[in-house]
Amino acid sequence: MDQGARDNRLAFDVTHRLVLSIAVPMTLAFMTTPLLGLTGTAVVGRLGQAESLAGLAIGAVLFDLIFASFNFLRSSTTGLTAQAYGRRDLHEQQAVFWRALLSAIACGVLLLVLSPVLLWLGLKLMGPEGGVADATRTYFSIRILSGPVALANYAILGFVLGRGQGKIGLVLQTLINGINILLAIALGLGLGWGVSGVAWGTLLGETVGAVTGLAIVLNEFSGSERPSRSELLSRQKLGELFALNRDILIRTFVLLGAFTLMTRIGSHFGAVTLAANAVLMNFVLISAFYLDGLANAAEQITGRAIGAGYRPAFDRGLRLTMGWSFSLAAIAGLFFLAFGPDIIAALTTSQEVRSAAESYLPLAAITGMTGALAYLMDGVFIGATWSRDMRNRMLMAFAGYLIALAIFVPWLGNLGLWLSLNGFLLFRGVFLMMLVKPRADQTFASQIGRSAQ
Repeated sequence: MDQGARDNRLAFDVTHRLVLSIAVPMTLAFMTTPLLGLTGTAVVGRLGQAESLAGLAIGAVLFDLIFASFNFLRSSTTGLTAQAYGRRDLHEQQAVFWRALLSAIACGVLLLVLSPVLLWLGLKLMGPEGGVADATRTYFSIRILSGPVALANYAILGFVLGRGQGKIGLVLQTLINGINILLAIALGLGLGWGVSGVAWGTLLGETVGAVTGLAIVLNEFSGSERPSRSELLSRQKLGELFALNRDILIRTFVLLGAFTLMTRIGSHFGAVTLAANAVLMNFVLISAFYLDGLANAAEQITGRAIGAGYRPAFDRGLRLTMGWSFSLAAIAGLFFLAFGPDIIAALTTSQEVRSAAESYLPLAAITGMTGALAYLMDGVFIGATWSRDMRNRMLMAFAGYLIALAIFVPWLGNLGLWLSLNGFLLFRGVFLMMLVKPRADQTFASQIGRSAQ
């Protein structure tokens, strides 16, 4: 097929509206997630049981670590779906979805099988005792039942994002989190179930979300495009999916390791500094909301452009998402610098912690700017399924982070720790950006070659 004919058939316009139609709904969806933790804390806290509150906090951290490790299910599904969507290959879109869903359910069942071991490791890692440990066990034993449906939601969300259906993603996330919040209040506080009520609320919210999401996706499928069992279990396709998921998983572990290392090093500077860093991490988290939303837009547009073999959409998508990322990061940074002290005062009543946090506020406020390119490049590389490059550049950035820590922390203490974190974010973005043009040239050139044959 002539490349011009291919472009005309599969070409699409990348506009600000297209970018925001994905980024805004997902940013709003991400912003509902912290409400879950606040609701659970408020519910158990109002029952006046300190041990239960501590056990809930430990259990929530354990699940954050476990489920974050499986984020590759969402990311890989988005990239592969977007490419099939760009080719207008309805058959492969269904195949990608079913492989992702089966993988997610299998991983969820594996979590159930390994739950006794995971709980034992979690208790050893976090070290709770007595009533705190009992509350952690109660929460963990109930919430782990949501493993298959929670991971199925990752696959469903990845699929709808790959098709550029950001509004559906928002609806599903709002439904999951909304039911979770309402049931946590009704069961945990209304019926007095406490920690177990919060856990059951999470389980039921994830289940309703999975059933609803599956119904929405299946309603759009055509029976004539249904893949066969042999296609779903194709060794080549499963091997490609495994390699993609493996690389994203390694990248996720390294990223978690970088933030865990920051917390561990910060603990050596005393309770006040550690508390100040915890307060300032909220600024990093807020920046992550809109940067992740724009990264989702980059994933879909990049994958769609590569699937369509349409380089102009790839280039324009990169420019627009980059422009929005840095613009919002600059606005957020200025906002944090201006109103950061007021936000800090709202988060802690300790004058010592406030003073310490305000002294490091500028470096926390600019993490949106230093991290904008890193978040965006992750989206581009996931959408393009250049996962090996993303993995390798993450390892390079982490090595740079370790060097920065070794140089700046002994010299500048906690200030050096925040400088190193900003350096790590910059390393990630710059190292990946250096590869974008050569990888894009190679990818689109190979598509032209295949089309000419």
